[in-house]
Amino acid sequence: MGGSGSPGGSRPPATDPVTVPCGHNFCQRCLAALRQRAGPPDGSGGAGGAVRCPLCQEPVPAALRLRKNRALCEVLPLLAAAAGGSSTPSRAAGSSMAPGAGEEDAAAEEGAAVLCDVCPAAARAAAARSCLVCLASFCETHLEPHRRAAAFRSHRLVAPLRRLEEGLCPRHLQPLDGFCRAEQACVCARCRAHEHRGHDVVPLEREREHKEAQQAKFLSDAENELEELAVTIAQAKKMVELIKGAAMKEREKVEKLFAEASEVLATFQKEVASFIEEGERSMLGEAEADLRWKEDRRAKLVQCKQNLENVPSTDTIYFLQEFQALKVAMEENLSPALSFQNELNFTKCTQAVSAVKDVLSAACKNQWDHLQGKGIDEQSYQEIEQGLCSSSPLPRGHPSMFFAFIIDLDSDTADKFIHLFGTKGAKRVLCPIPYPESPTRFINCEQVLGLNLMNRGNYYWEVELINGWVSIGVIAEDFDPHESYTRGRLGRNEKSCCLQWNGQNYVVWFGGFESVIQQPFFQTIGVFLEYSEKALTFYGVKDSKMTCLQQLKVSPFAKGKFDPFQNKINHQFASLFLCKLKPAFFLESVDAHLQIGPLKKDCVSVLKRR
Repeated sequence: MGGSGSPGGSRPPATDPVTVPCGHNFCQRCLAALRQRAGPPDGSGGAGGAVRCPLCQEPVPAALRLRKNRALCEVLPLLAAAAGGSSTPSRAAGSSMAPGAGEEDAAAEEGAAVLCDVCPAAARAAAARSCLVCLASFCETHLEPHRRAAAFRSHRLVAPLRRLEEGLCPRHLQPLDGFCRAEQACVCARCRAHEHRGHDVVPLEREREHKEAQQAKFLSDAENELEELAVTIAQAKKMVELIKGAAMKEREKVEKLFAEASEVLATFQKEVASFIEEGERSMLGEAEADLRWKEDRRAKLVQCKQNLENVPSTDTIYFLQEFQALKVAMEENLSPALSFQNELNFTKCTQAVSAVKDVLSAACKNQWDHLQGKGIDEQSYQEIEQGLCSSSPLPRGHPSMFFAFIIDLDSDTADKFIHLFGTKGAKRVLCPIPYPESPTRFINCEQVLGLNLMNRGNYYWEVELINGWVSIGVIAEDFDPHESYTRGRLGRNEKSCCLQWNGQNYVVWFGGFESVIQQPFFQTIGVFLEYSEKALTFYGVKDSKMTCLQQLKVSPFAKGKFDPFQNKINHQFASLFLCKLKPAFFLESVDAHLQIGPLKKDCVSVLKRR
């Protein structure tokens, strides 16, 4: 007779079970035979040395007087009767599957009650309790020995469980009765005494209460991310369609122009057509991969969320496992931002071929070099969105020549009076939020930063001013978030600058100096940072049209005019670009509320829908 957890198999009925010091149970006859078997004196068994437990290999002293396990003697006849005299051992005897386990698994799929493992297969009653020591479920009748026999007092009875085998420690084969907060895992008594000694181990029920207190927040965060993913997936799909449409439109124009050209242009026509195909293929590959990633992540989060919501209230272990699965899924790294290194170069083919049509052979070589990247202006997401309505190139340095810079708010920098909605929305609140301690968190100013660093190239993003007084700008990465309110606000120091809406007009701030802007209110503000040019420009955006509000850049004074604000810019603004910069936001009034992007006006933000 094997101890609990021993592999099942065909064997004679157990008789006179005895318990060895390690806690496993064996037939007295089988253990006596093992003691008499000849063996080496190394303790592996036999008359020459101490017998070892066949399951855990702990020594059993030869002089030990084995006593009958009377509690198990009472249970074995019941199990034997339930098995109907078959050679398949019951779960309590350590088999891999108890009687009726197949029916129980099927019933579990249908949400049926857990059935008694001791009742005859033809008339199994609903289980009243499950025993984590016997690894079996019992109805009220067969639970009687556990309630009246002193030998069962140490057994742990819980609400009926379907997956009792998951209640055992896979390493020590003992009941899981605690939760290690250091390792975030369920543990047994031997785990606590060895691998988890000194760790913070609490009862399973207490940990469940702790996790249930967090469940609403995790589910809410998952819902917010799912909503944001729905928006970004719509953007990704639109981007795929825009690329295809732009490529199709450009291809049609090129084919029409080549049809009017002479035979001299035949070779050049093939080169340009190939250039378009390559540009479309390279961009579509990245855009479609981004779309697939977002759809896969959304499906995974939906599945994990549903699994957690469907956990039965009595199944603590399954709840903890599904809770951890959702937490891990949400902590996975996000998809990298789209780079689009070639940024729609193929859309310049029409202009190039038109020029080639007039200058013929000499222009072919020049324009081919032009298409290969010499002096090419880059086009933006926004220009495609407007349908490529203008064939004339935009001025160099215009923000619509660059793709949107994707900003995610950094929750480790948010002041305690700022409530974040996912990674895109922020609102000032009256009651402080118990954020965890962070060395980068603002403590005197209601400010929050973006996660993203800017130290080369050009960046463009847009912010929706939903309500209140809001300041939008950039700040040096090494700025001390513990600065006083007077020096810590955006634009009141030489480490940051911003555009402020104060309810009446716009004001630009840098180094404690201000410049008032006489412009009407724009709900959408565009920010264009040219790092290499050491310039920052603020735009008012409305109906896809952009109005320049103010550009901060070192520039000479007009003759006869002196501006204290421009003088401050000329002397100290360039030093700001010696640091890595981050997007920064200051929610000044108690009703301040903002949302970052997206640039797509047909995609309503998650925050504005709430």
